[in-house]
Amino acid sequence: MRTRKTLVSKIVYPVTTVVLLLVASAASAQLKTLHSFDFTDGADPNGWLIQGSDGNLYGTTASQGANGYGTVFKISPAGNFVTLYDFCSLSVCADGAGPLAGLIQASDGNFYGTTNTGGANVYGGTVFKITPAGALTTLFSFCDPPVNCSSGYHPEAGLVQGSDGNLYGVTYLGGANGGGTVYRITRTGILTVTYNFPLGSQPSGTLIQATDGNLYGTTAAGGTYGYGTVFKISLSGSLTTLYSFCATSGCPDGEAPIAGLVQGSDGNFYGTTYFGGINLSGTIFKINAAGKLTTIYNFCSLSACSDGQYPEDSLIQAGNGTTFYGTASRGGANFYGTAFKVSSTGTMTTLYSFCAQSGCTDGQNPYANLMQDTNGSFYGTTFGGGSSSAGTVFSLSAGLGRFIETQPSYGKAGASIKILGTNLTGATSVTFNGTSATFTVNSSSLITATVPAGATTGFVQVATPGGTLKSNRKFLVR
Repeated sequence: MRTRKTLVSKIVYPVTTVVLLLVASAASAQLKTLHSFDFTDGADPNGWLIQGSDGNLYGTTASQGANGYGTVFKISPAGNFVTLYDFCSLSVCADGAGPLAGLIQASDGNFYGTTNTGGANVYGGTVFKITPAGALTTLFSFCDPPVNCSSGYHPEAGLVQGSDGNLYGVTYLGGANGGGTVYRITRTGILTVTYNFPLGSQPSGTLIQATDGNLYGTTAAGGTYGYGTVFKISLSGSLTTLYSFCATSGCPDGEAPIAGLVQGSDGNFYGTTYFGGINLSGTIFKINAAGKLTTIYNFCSLSACSDGQYPEDSLIQAGNGTTFYGTASRGGANFYGTAFKVSSTGTMTTLYSFCAQSGCTDGQNPYANLMQDTNGSFYGTTFGGGSSSAGTVFSLSAGLGRFIETQPSYGKAGASIKILGTNLTGATSVTFNGTSATFTVNSSSLITATVPAGATTGFVQVATPGGTLKSNRKFLVR
């Protein structure tokens, strides 16, 4: 099966070691393997995990399972694992095959995702919906490459739900120019291509919607110099290229930004490049909405790349609102990848080096980004390793406290909002930037609240018997 990860991994650069003083010493973080895949329940988890409104974590594997083409699974924070769906359950994989990205939970409570191949047209891939109970519906099948493939094909990235309620994504190839597409799809499966990339662009990172209402993303190649771009695009399809990588000789600004972006609490966007930088092992960068880019960290800045190299997925900003967390697919003390934290100014700390246990039973090569559960701990997957060498699900404790997360992170007065958390039973108040809201405690992990009249943009807080919890980002009142 073709995957983005195996393609980019074939390119190997020589390593130049440069030691920078901004790198902090490794911090102690406790990793626990929650599940080792054994092929029968899937293998090669390539996408991120998400926390569902029921408190469980949901994810995908890129291969294996009952039919050999990947799965959807859920796992509790304690490690109770259930396979929800095995892809290629229909003839010629009409239901899709090989999901490379993680899922999102939309406002209707269902999960949505993409498969890189399969579908009614055999090879193009799909967009699907799956209920928390595991009932899957194929919403759209992309066309087969390469002839007359106007919809695009091979959606390697995941989806984002826009403020209009629709889902948005990108295809890696195809479209009118052959370079991939940006598409909008309704939750009933009506797909519209809103932008066609030039040939050679290869968009592979998942889009995000920023606080200005625009979508932001990256292309792994293309742009002025051929080494990738950062772009913004309106919901209607008006695209602006903000930055083209490898703007100077040697690509000190990085190349091949195969992952998506995250918007920090400071309003800037943060991302990674897989290659390039002064050590040819990838970078972390900051870019503002006007396109001014600053490289804040170069991977492989420690001897033998003990700080990691080749980051393959996006960063996240932790619930404390001050630090970014991520993974590097290779490097580290054992050469099989790292989990790290980095400040907005580039102070890097390696939290964990994978394959620290004999036989890599703790996992190896974390291709997906971390996610932070509202209990404060981080969760993620490794593509390989584990007791069966088929990948793992792990938790990583870095000593951070509980927080809450709103779904979505924006809304008008009168809108119903989900608030995810941990130990929410007995909550006594919910406020939107200080304005009290009416609410219902649905479970220990879910509150539904109504955005109150007069609320302004700011943090949401929930008072519980165990203390007051704050949202991990500002809620945008539209």
